[in-house]
Amino acid sequence: MLEVRVRWVLLVVVAVANTGGLLVVLLMATFVVPDPPLENADQAHLVNALALFGYPIAAMPLALYIGFRLWLPVIRLVREGGVPDQQQRRAVLLGPLRVALVLGAGWMIGAIGWFVIDLMLFTPRLAVKVGLTAILGAMTTCTVVYLLSERLLRPAAALVLATERPRRIKLPGAITRVVLAWALGTAVPIFGLMCVGIAALAVPGIKATQLSITILGLGAVALLVGLPIIYIAIRAIADPIKSVRRGMAQVEKGDLDTEVEVYDASEIGQLQAGFNHMVAGLRENARLRDLFGRHVGEDVADLAFERDIELGGETREVAVLFVDIAGSTTLAETRAPDEVVVLLNLFFGVVVEAVNGHGGWINKFEGDAALAIFGAPAELEDPAGAALGAARDLAVRLTDEVPQLIAGIGVSAGPVVAGYIGAEQRFEYTVIGDPVNEAARLSDLAKVSPGRVLASGTVLELAHLAEADEWDVGKPVTLRGRSRQTRLATPRPRVIPEIASPDGGGRRRRLRRPRVRRGIRRAIRAPLSFPRTPPAEVTPLVVPEQPPAPTAVPPRPPQPRPADPPHPA
Repeated sequence: MLEVRVRWVLLVVVAVANTGGLLVVLLMATFVVPDPPLENADQAHLVNALALFGYPIAAMPLALYIGFRLWLPVIRLVREGGVPDQQQRRAVLLGPLRVALVLGAGWMIGAIGWFVIDLMLFTPRLAVKVGLTAILGAMTTCTVVYLLSERLLRPAAALVLATERPRRIKLPGAITRVVLAWALGTAVPIFGLMCVGIAALAVPGIKATQLSITILGLGAVALLVGLPIIYIAIRAIADPIKSVRRGMAQVEKGDLDTEVEVYDASEIGQLQAGFNHMVAGLRENARLRDLFGRHVGEDVADLAFERDIELGGETREVAVLFVDIAGSTTLAETRAPDEVVVLLNLFFGVVVEAVNGHGGWINKFEGDAALAIFGAPAELEDPAGAALGAARDLAVRLTDEVPQLIAGIGVSAGPVVAGYIGAEQRFEYTVIGDPVNEAARLSDLAKVSPGRVLASGTVLELAHLAEADEWDVGKPVTLRGRSRQTRLATPRPRVIPEIASPDGGGRRRRLRRPRVRRGIRRAIRAPLSFPRTPPAEVTPLVVPEQPPAPTAVPPRPPQPRPADPPHPA
């Protein structure tokens, strides 16, 4: 479709432009500019009519041949595609200007020849008249052919400018286009009025009626022709600006994939290309921000963008969740590295979703472990309750979604220093404090405990009642590497739905917590015991009495019991 458009644009534009130029010359020479006194006016009109219509017929084939020669690189580009070379780029971008120059040269040759013919055969006044009207026709033709061909060749120009930004202005810019439109719509009629005034001064005897008709005709040309020409020129400037404005509206809505088609090598095209370059920079910034947020967490990324970064931190009350895989050494020894990576990605995916779902963020991944923070840098209303809820959900999801791995989950809470740690050249946002160490020790202990989840009693004291009621508190223990005892807390067993009985009834029961394994006692200094959950009351099953089934055999009569034998004396 584009190839057909490029092929026919030359023929249609050239035909329309030359037709418009001929009409201007014909109207100006016949009705607008009065003829000077002539001895043989009929012969002069016949000679000028033959020159007016004969020259375009003779010159049109040559003009089309030159135009097609200039148009071949454009046709080859739209047919073959690919990256345009320098010749194709110049042919597309300079095509409208070249066609206008070729037609202008042809019109100037015709005007000179027409002037010489009237000068030799008739009078100099008639030669001046036809020469000036031919110049007006040339101006009309060149302006129309440039404006129309530039608009119709926008798709081809877009192919060229898509591969390389316009570096400097190569075509007439916005000012030149407006000046051309003014010249055609305003300067040409005014120039005709000036010619009429010169003729009235040079030729005595021109009637007032003829002058009035001439002035009205030129005024009508200025009104009827000037408006469309100005409209075409303004549209050539307004359309690219509107496209940039629509693109800006899309960017304001958050669509950074929008692009504006660049089809102009002037300053208008530079505006379009500059917009695309700006949006590409915004896309790159958004991509870097997204990657930065994935590396350090969205909250930390927002903090880094909003405030100046300084080493150090501030004391915050936070909750810490630490999750660590049990048997990671055996896992790496018995499985291929790519399988280990797949399992770790699946494991950490569940961890991230569970932590984010409760308002926390992953501070760091440590090989086969992850550290999650609740309450810093973004504040939470109940960081302890959020960490406890995340721990319970995480334990259930890991059992269901990653049954190949066993992980211990530890939860602690308390004051920490949250801020940037490191050097000026390399630092990270993290938290430093005893709750982090305590959560890590709890996760080690949880690997060999029922449920795989342990929390400190401090977390339950800080959490809201709704979440604290979901946990049971056990005896205090001394964790490895710590001098103070930690009271352990475990999630309460989940309630199992009612189980239908054979008689249609149902009962509700709880999972009984298994006994503490001996491995726990060896892992801690003090003995560890978990409170037994009292069994739920079970409603006794009452079976209704059934009537005895009928039988055909009559009941046996009671037999007399034999007497006891006498004891020996």
